[in-house]
Order: sequence, then C-alpha cells, then structure tokens
Amino acid sequence: MPLKAGDIAPDFSAKDQKGKTVKLSSFRGKKVLLYFYPTDDTPACTAQACNLQLNKRKLALRGYQIIGISTDDEKSHKKFAEKYGLTFPILPDTERTVHDSYDVWGHKKLFGHEYMGTLRTTFLINEEGIITRVIEKVKTADHAAQVMDV
Repeated sequence: MPLKAGDIAPDFSAKDQKGKTVKLSSFRGKKVLLYFYPTDDTPACTAQACNLQLNKRKLALRGYQIIGISTDDEKSHKKFAEKYGLTFPILPDTERTVHDSYDVWGHKKLFGHEYMGTLRTTFLINEEGIITRVIEKVKTADHAAQVMDV
C-alpha cells in the first residue's frame, strides 16, 4: 500500500557518497525532503539534483534537510556528487530495501518498453517523522519551487 500524508516515514540507515552513515531517525526535530530518483548522471536526475542543490539554502530556510536515494552504488553517487557539486547526502539502495518500504519500485514504460524501476517520488517529512506530502509528478528542473509551493 503506497505511503501517504499522515503516515509514519519508515526509518532507514545507509552510507552516503562520503561513507558517512545517515539514519532518517537522526533527523528528528528537522524537516526532511526525501527524494527517490532513477539513476545518477542522467538528464532528468541531474536537473533535479542540481535544482535542489541550487535552492538548498532556500529549502533550509524552510527547515528542510535534503536526502537523495537511488539504486546506484556509493561509488556512482560519489562521482555524481563531485561532478555537480552536490553537498547533501545521496544514499545507495542497491538491495531496494528502502525503495520497497516507501513503495517506489514499480512498473515503468519508456518508448513502449516496460520495465521495473524507481518511481521518481519525493516525500516531505515533518519534525516528528510523519509524511506531510508526497510528490509523484516531479518537475525535475523546478523541483525546489514545487516543494516550496505549499
């Protein structure tokens, strides 16, 4: 069953692109912008990450900490973060355990080809660890404005 506003955000723990362990529960008392994206260094994923990085200060003024998650590994995330100057944590989920707990792994279709993959989704989580908003139709090039448009 898909997560929705009002649900408790499932906790997770993973190492980011710098090898630092990141736990969602350690962000209690802060708002979290948790976004799932398909693949490092592709046009849409890069646009989304760079838009969030560009607007990181504005998002922080609204209390948001940014965390990105994809099924790419730590090495790929490190290269992606360094290439584009991304300073927020990007977590690998190669086993898809976090994807499964957030129900963001599913059927996709591209050019008539069907496959399984990450469903680009953003979860806004409040200071108590409760999901306040789920964004499923992500505007990659203007995602920060989409988040702040509450």
